[in-house]
Amino acid sequence: MSGAADPPLLPLPDRVAELLTELGSPPRLAAHLRAVHDVAHQLVDRVGLNHPALTFDREAVLFGAATHDVGKTVHISELSGPGAEHEEAGRTLLLDHGVGPRLARFAATHASWAESGAGLEDLLVSLADKIWKNKRVPALEDLVVARLAEATGRAVWEEFLTLDGVLARIGEGADERLAFQASFPVHA
Repeated sequence: MSGAADPPLLPLPDRVAELLTELGSPPRLAAHLRAVHDVAHQLVDRVGLNHPALTFDREAVLFGAATHDVGKTVHISELSGPGAEHEEAGRTLLLDHGVGPRLARFAATHASWAESGAGLEDLLVSLADKIWKNKRVPALEDLVVARLAEATGRAVWEEFLTLDGVLARIGEGADERLAFQASFPVHA
């Protein structure tokens, strides 16, 4: 969760690492959360650099990325197969462990980005969860572009070009991140 990694990945926040240890997180889940958290750092850094006047909760996005799949500590089969039971289970786990609703929500919202009311922070967590493996989801990216254009007053096409470049650069490291995650067992 925090040791040296190949590729170099930022460690998970101490609070998250402690929670994952307490929950008996499968090693592959911790590796996945670390990879998505690292990508979220890259994403929010670039968004912040490209939009210095934009106001969004950077720390919430980073926490959300680091915990979005925590419900897979309970629904381990969803680590290697489809399923959505981990989403509400993750929100509940976080709430039960003292995480406030503002931050716990990402465990439940990371897959429901298409629903109305998803804020920019929710969309950025969802985007990090896709782009870590270089999965491009045009509908999700369009929502992010629209929110950025709305917030900045810039043209949609300008926001699209900027975001597309950021995602392309981040996506270049996907093979290494996928290999990192795969090097950890699903079960402890």
